[in-house]
Amino acid sequence: MHNIRTVSFPDQQLFADLEPLPGGLRGVVWDLRSDPQGGTLAEIDAVILPYIDAGAVLPALANVPGLKFVQTQSTGFDGVREAAGPAAGVSSAAGVHAAATAELAVGLILAKLRGIDQAVRDQLQAAWRPERRQSLADRRVLLAGVGGIGQEIAKRLEPFEVTVTRVGSAARDDDHGHVHASSELAELAASHDILISVLPLSDQTHHLIGEKVLSALPDGALVVNVGRGAVVDTAALTKEVASGRLQCAIDVVDPEPLPADHPLWRSPNALITPHIGGNASAFEPRMVKLLSQQLEALAAGRLPANLVQNGPF
Repeated sequence: MHNIRTVSFPDQQLFADLEPLPGGLRGVVWDLRSDPQGGTLAEIDAVILPYIDAGAVLPALANVPGLKFVQTQSTGFDGVREAAGPAAGVSSAAGVHAAATAELAVGLILAKLRGIDQAVRDQLQAAWRPERRQSLADRRVLLAGVGGIGQEIAKRLEPFEVTVTRVGSAARDDDHGHVHASSELAELAASHDILISVLPLSDQTHHLIGEKVLSALPDGALVVNVGRGAVVDTAALTKEVASGRLQCAIDVVDPEPLPADHPLWRSPNALITPHIGGNASAFEPRMVKLLSQQLEALAAGRLPANLVQNGPF
């Protein structure tokens, strides 16, 4: 493993939160938009990406001649490996966002099923409109994604007396039962009331939840996406939701944000949050804890956790 000596932090606060650094490491502040503070690009070995809008600054990684390691602050890492190049290791922040994202997924489901979003709109008009709505109890949930976030969602759904069917990349059995293959999604969709996507984005999952899967869902079914926007075909989802046949509660979308004139904004069957799944109070302390462990590993010449590309390790 190549030695790592200089690590860049995306902002001064994160740098301060992690000081003092383990012996042998020094830090510089680099937001990937301007020149580094406290060092030069030629000195940087490892880069911690910003949390917000990291995708917009990924091309700056090409300016680091000795790049050996990149750490994301997100669970997703689409585009990072390509921007870092094959010679650099890449680690995700898997686990950091799992609890908060699972909370939001359950919150979105409850809000949409019980009409809380409509009640908020009614409140602004002082309108009292009681209506019988769907409960979460007794719903059949199709959970696409069985990683850390998927596991936390399944755990939180258990007390709600639902039936959960899990889907992963390939069919298999684990400690919690059977996992169906993603190729079975359309067949499974026909017998489920709620489809939740927490799938990572890849060539295999891009638009995996498209017209075929969505059209197979029963009338009134709810589509929830707290994973990656482009896993769901936005055009196909919009067609189903705008027609009134399906509902959606989405924290991510493609493109992001949606254009101001997009019909999903105006659809009463859509509930949209602005990609806030992991952006909660649990994020900062858990991120600092992970980064502290990663820096200790790098200083000691050990493998960092959550490697999604080995690079020099």
